[in-house]
Formats: sequence, structure tokens, C-alpha cells
Amino acid sequence: MKADTAVPVTVIGAGPYGLAVAAHLKGRGIPMRILGEPMDSWRSRMPVGMYLKSTPRASSISDPWGRFRLEDYRIQAGRPLGGDQHPIPIEEFISYGEWFERTCVPEVERTKVLRLRYEDGRFTLLLDTGETFTSAAVVLATGLQPYAWVPPVLQPLVDAGLASHPNAHVDLAKFAGQRVAIVGAGQSALESAALLHEADARPTVVARTHELLFGVPPETDQDHDRPLTSRLAGPGSPLGPGWGLLAFSRLPAAFRYLPDRRRARSVRTVLGPAGAWWLRDRVDGRVPVLTGHTLESSEADDSTAVLRLLGPTRTVEADHVLAATGYRVDVERIGLLDEPVLRALRLTPQGAPRLSAGFESSVPGLYFSGLSAADSFGPLLRFVAGTGFAARRISAAVASKPR
Repeated sequence: MKADTAVPVTVIGAGPYGLAVAAHLKGRGIPMRILGEPMDSWRSRMPVGMYLKSTPRASSISDPWGRFRLEDYRIQAGRPLGGDQHPIPIEEFISYGEWFERTCVPEVERTKVLRLRYEDGRFTLLLDTGETFTSAAVVLATGLQPYAWVPPVLQPLVDAGLASHPNAHVDLAKFAGQRVAIVGAGQSALESAALLHEADARPTVVARTHELLFGVPPETDQDHDRPLTSRLAGPGSPLGPGWGLLAFSRLPAAFRYLPDRRRARSVRTVLGPAGAWWLRDRVDGRVPVLTGHTLESSEADDSTAVLRLLGPTRTVEADHVLAATGYRVDVERIGLLDEPVLRALRLTPQGAPRLSAGFESSVPGLYFSGLSAADSFGPLLRFVAGTGFAARRISAAVASKPR
């Protein structure tokens, strides 16, 4: 059944970025609908026992009133405020996100969008409930899940059920007693290795890099308590200490003017591949690591995954392979965009949408937030700390359009 009335704006996705955009739209008095399961990817695609890489002061979902920060949640829940030396358990962050939704954006509709069409300057959305309605503008905040990337060299193992992306597993304890090869050297790879080791599995890390990198432990719980000389040499920022990270944090609007290759490289390499400082003691000396190795091929030998490598070790056999190879934005993989919409989108060479200063794509009224916007605005958009910049820009852009 098709609804007769249209809504001014619809937000698709109810993770940190979708919730933040919805909150800022509310703050401007703009009628909207927000569709999705709150914090779904965090609950169903992240492993039990995980900690956030970002610090508590950089992990608040933005709201226009400044009353729904992580520290506000901790105060009302009677939890310790913590600081930079205390990483955030994923279970706490999920609870915080759900509290944010209940108190700030209770309008979330727990439904799934099956299809998004665009014609005559208006969007038509088909929901899994059977409802069809129109919207003048749409904000896609679909998170990381559509962009999970597994290198083609591992496809034979994926087809055989012997390889997967880490986001396919909520509890790595199911691999107890098994040999698990982890491909990658970033946060996901190293945290997966630690969790597997602690679950009595037998992990081995396989990485192209010649040395595993970890962050530097913070000197103090609060940045303002650091010595002045330390703050001058490496000023604090949501992404961590350092003048370069401060620039990426403070100047995301300028990032989109950099050349395509420079932007793509920065999004891929800033803060990675590397693990958080608190992972070092859980990996070093505990998990076998093969650095300086490149995947040449893979094959399934009955129920065993076989990796052929270029490096000192030529072959690794495992019961399963985790492709901790990150996420690559490719709008075709979102899955709900109609073919005419995909054809109308201007993309970067990497497959990310080219966005205006207000996060609007080449399809008028279609906005992208979160990781989808990182190629335009930089590495800040890979983290929760970017919700404020994105939500303010998008809500302002929507508000400037004639209703």
C-alpha cells in the first residue's frame, strides 16, 4: 500500500551516525523518519569482549543539546567516568547507544528498507513491512557492514566455508581448540588474535607489514593533565595526539579539496594498520606472527584452509581464516539503491560517492554519512567522533532546502 503523504527527510540506519543525524534534524524542528535497528551492527557484528579503539572523550554520539554524551550516560548509570587510560568495553558502548536512542531519538522505527528509488525529484522507499512512502530527502547512514572486504585471493576458502570477515562472528569462543589464521595487521586483526588466544583457540597472524604497530599508551587519563611540553609537541585531538591528527580532526571540510589519490591514501593509512596500545601485551609473545608475508593463493583441502604465501614461510594451514582486511566503500554493495540511482551517482575511483560540503551526493537530496563519507571528509568519519561534524553539516544542508 502506498502512503499519500511524503516526509521531508528519512534517515536510513540507527547506529551512531544515523542517531546523530536524526537528533540534529529534531533540533532544527525538521520532521523526519529514522529507520533501522538501534546499534544493530555493534550488537550483531562485533565480537564479545571487544573494546573501542577511540578514547571515552572521543566516543560520544553528537546531539545538538550537548546532554547525551557518553559521560552523561555514565553519570546517570552510576558508572565511573574513566579516561584515556581506560578503553571502552563494547557492551557499555552498545548500552550507551541504546540509551541515546531511548532518550534522544525514540522515534526510531525498527524496520528494514528493501528498496530506494528516485524519480521526479522525490524518493520512494519500500519497507519490509510492505509499506511504501515518499521522502523529499534521504540520509544513508548504513554503517560498516555493506563494505566488509575480503580479498579475491581468499574467495576459494570463502566458497568452501573456511574463510570469513571478522564481522561475521559475534563470539570468537566458537573457535576454541581450532587453528585460525588471521590475515591483517590492523585493530580488527590484532584484537581478533587476542580474543582467540584468550578463548583457547590457536591463532596465527599473517601480515604484509614487516612489523606490527601499536599505539602509544596515554600519559594521563585527561589530555589537559599532560605536561605542557608534551601537549605542544603532540596536541590532543579526537583521533589522538599529534599535529597531523589534529588537522584531520579540526579540518574535515578542507579534506575534500585534496586530490583523489591523497584522500584515498589518508583514509586507508591514518591510524592504521595498527592496534591500540592496550593490545600489545595481549598479542606480543602470546600469538605467533608471520610478518613480511603476502598472500599468493588459497585452496581448500577437505576441511583445511591452505594459504600459499610469499615470504619466509611458504604455507600455512588452518581450520579457518579470518580476513581482517577492513572495509572498502562501494555504494553498489549497499544493496537497496535502485539502478537509476546508482547510475546517477558520481563516484571516486574507489567507488565512494563524491559529496558536497553538506554531504549531498550528485543525486539531489541523497546524503551519505559515516564511513561512506570518509573519502570526502577524511579519517574522522571512520570514528564516532565524526558524528558531530556530519550531523551538523547534513542537518544544516537539509534545513536550507525549500520544504
